[in-house]
Parts: sequence; structure tokens; C-alpha cells
Amino acid sequence: MTDEELQTDAQPIVKPASPGQVTVEFAGEYFPVLAGGRFTVGREGDLAIDDNLFLHRHFLDISEEQGLWWLANVGTRLSASVTDASGGVQAWLSPGARLPLVFARTTIVFSAGPTTYELVVHSTQPKFRPVRQELLDGDSTIGEVPLTLSQKLLVVALAEPMLRRDGTGMSAIPSSAAAAERLGWTVTRFNRKLDNVCDKFDRIGVPGMRGGVRSGATNRRARLVEYAVTSRLVTRDDLPLLDQDHETESENDAE
Repeated sequence: MTDEELQTDAQPIVKPASPGQVTVEFAGEYFPVLAGGRFTVGREGDLAIDDNLFLHRHFLDISEEQGLWWLANVGTRLSASVTDASGGVQAWLSPGARLPLVFARTTIVFSAGPTTYELVVHSTQPKFRPVRQELLDGDSTIGEVPLTLSQKLLVVALAEPMLRRDGTGMSAIPSSAAAAERLGWTVTRFNRKLDNVCDKFDRIGVPGMRGGVRSGATNRRARLVEYAVTSRLVTRDDLPLLDQDHETESENDAE
């Protein structure tokens, strides 16, 4: 058989595009994920987070398949919140579910017992690049979700323990009375504004904003803080707001 015949009969080998390099960031340390391999996160594995018995031995799994990196929840009880860097995309990863890691920076937050953990997955070749929206700049709204200043203050006050210290669990979220005292408000005013904030998020489809018959207030505050922190609605940069003078704000504002 001639060289020409060999070239004619040969079938081209199609290789999937390179998914790029992925690195997992946790507590200031970086862990590279090898292409074609698997990277496990849990009480044991490639990233042994903690000896917390509420945490699965193997909880999260990162692997490469057909040119994409995938994040899978291989646990049986715990779920995780997954968001992009801008907070514009948020997903809930339940046990047995998986999703592609298509962003340059993906934040993963989950709670195991009283402790909350945060991982960041960095990708050198993201498959998706979000279009940055131009936001309105005025006195009535702050951030991508339209919140008044007082609503923003409320969320920051509730999220303050988590923003000040990584790994702080939901049990550290202050009560309505404690958060109201931090802001110098009455509890009645705080609860009215909390109702307005939760109603606003409920209208855009954020689950858990309406409390049930039992422990509704506690669950609602925890879900509000979880959503606000993981979606980057509030960050450490917002903490100085709590110590600023906001006396010019109307006590009777509708929001």
C-alpha cells in the first residue's frame, strides 16, 4: 500500500478541545487539578477540608470530560450553592447532581453542621464569559439587585459575622433584636424592613424567603444571608456602612 493510499484511508483522530487548567482555592491555599484525573473534596480526599463529622468523607468531585470540567455532588445529604464571580448566576447543587464549571471563577459555598465553607475554582480557559451589565447609579438603589440604603444595611448587619470571618456558620447570624441594636433601629422597624427585603427576593424567585409556620424567622434570615453572601450582593467592602452615620435616612421610608 502506497503512502498516498495510507493517507486516503486513515481516519482523523478528533480530540476534544483542552479544558484548560483548573485550580481549587481554599483558606488561602491553591490545589491544581490534573487534566484527565479526579479531584475529591470532603473530610478525606485530595482536599481534606476538616474533620467535621457532619461533612461527607467524599462530598464534591471535580473531573474533566470531553473538553469540560465538571463539578459533581457525590454526597447523600449536603447541598452546595454555586455562583459565578459577578453573582449573576447561582445554582443549587443537590446530592447526585453535577454541573459544568464554565466560568473563570466559580464560588462554592456549603454548610456542614454549624460550619460554613467556601471554595473557589479558577479556570484558565473559561467556556463562558459573562457580559457585564451597566448598573444605575443613584441614591435609591445599590448593587445589581435594587435595594435601598436601609435594606442594604439590614442585609450587611445580618451577614456581618460571616463577612468578618471565613468559615463562620449560619448559627452565628444575629437575631433580629441584635441586628436592630447594631443598626440603632427598633425591632419593629427592623422586622418591617426584613419583610420588605424578603418579599423583594421572593418576587424574583429566590427560594426560602417566606418563612413557614415553625422557625420561619430563623430560616428566612439564614437563607437571606446565604443568598446575599454567595451572590456577592454584600461583601467585606460593605462592612464600613455599619459604622457610618445614616441619620439623614427617613425613619418612615416605605422600604
